[in-house]
Amino acid sequence: MMRRRTTLLTGCTALALALGATACGGGPVAAGGGDKALSGQTVTVAGVWSGSEQKNFQKVLDAFTAKTGAKTQFVSTGDNVSTVVGSKIEGGNAPDVVMVPQVGVLQQFAKKGWLKPLSATTRQTVDADYASVWKKYGSVDGTLYGLYFKAAHKSTVWYSPDALTQAGVKAPKTYDEMLKAGHTVSDSGLAAFAVAGQDGWTLTDWFENIYLSQAGPEKYDALAAHQLKWTDPSVVRALTTLGKLFKDRQLIAGGRKEALNTDFPGSVEKVFGPKPEAGMVYEGDFVAGVAHDQFGKTIGKDADFFPFPAVDGGTAPVVSGGDAAVVLKDGKNAKAGMKLLEYLATPEAAAVWAKAGGFLSPNKKLALASYGDDVTRATAKSLVAAGDSVRFDMSDQAPAVFGGTKGTGEWKLLQDFLRDPSNPKATAAALEAAAAKAYQG
Repeated sequence: MMRRRTTLLTGCTALALALGATACGGGPVAAGGGDKALSGQTVTVAGVWSGSEQKNFQKVLDAFTAKTGAKTQFVSTGDNVSTVVGSKIEGGNAPDVVMVPQVGVLQQFAKKGWLKPLSATTRQTVDADYASVWKKYGSVDGTLYGLYFKAAHKSTVWYSPDALTQAGVKAPKTYDEMLKAGHTVSDSGLAAFAVAGQDGWTLTDWFENIYLSQAGPEKYDALAAHQLKWTDPSVVRALTTLGKLFKDRQLIAGGRKEALNTDFPGSVEKVFGPKPEAGMVYEGDFVAGVAHDQFGKTIGKDADFFPFPAVDGGTAPVVSGGDAAVVLKDGKNAKAGMKLLEYLATPEAAAVWAKAGGFLSPNKKLALASYGDDVTRATAKSLVAAGDSVRFDMSDQAPAVFGGTKGTGEWKLLQDFLRDPSNPKATAAALEAAAAKAYQG
């Protein structure tokens, strides 16, 4: 995706995550080595990143080269990481390291026997410097295979301050208030929301934030693991809540048909581009990167956000995501790949991308001063402070065929629901049928 959630430049935000746990202090720690022990070796890294994200990750790889002497080669996979990596393994051309954007794909790779457990050095670093939730999402059957290097916050609603000021609207605290504010914005001449329905992953994020707040974390975890069926009344209720937005032409720029023809960057353009069509767009902190880099907006002044509001008296949701580095057994240089992960686990490596911008690290030891601006520093602080209260993106936890593949599973079924939101029960049944098939596979 341009890639789902994190591909387009994760940008700067200041998330208000009023969740427990205290951020640990401490400055960057050196990664060790520096003796050019890997000179003459090449580490191949595959990942979804392209454009600015690939450029910034290359700075991290170049720092690894300077430290160890190993060369690196980055291969962009596009959206379907599992398909591309699988074909490379079958063709005898497996990369050494893969940056995996979905927990479900990481689990799939581990169960197929493609991954090497992470080294003792990396495990010790993760135990010491990361909240345990990141270890949980990087582990399969108690073995740590994935190191979360880059994180994203996906509980932010971005808006044009001018549009909301003109409408006399303040940042809403509840979902119902948000829809009411949307009508006020619409009455002032702009549609309320730009919805990126062409990219099915954005619709899963809408659902997940509503479901986490409305149904609570225990049911969220159960549904994510398919221990709860998608036909459960809690799912139908969340779809009904989401359907309130989808049904209301006044709230969606261009209506449902245009939303289905709008991709993620297009949705940001509808709010922050030269010809605004909407006052708000929901997506993660990476909206800021697009608003700033593509449309020249100053974050905090021309583009701002409010936390995704609480639904039906629940707690405001905090949904996160991230990219985990894994080492493939079949890589020609897996040993050097393991050394790369030991480096990526350090605050030294995270600081390289943090300085470049468009990046959040779950590493507690990364000094906040490493980030380039106050807004990103506040976001990073809140990410670490959220600790184990963070819930990882649900569709990213599912098997890829259900939660992470264009034109199938949850992505397609929620697009169908956007097209016709009249029957939440039927949509829930279709989601359950697809989920049951995927989780058996």
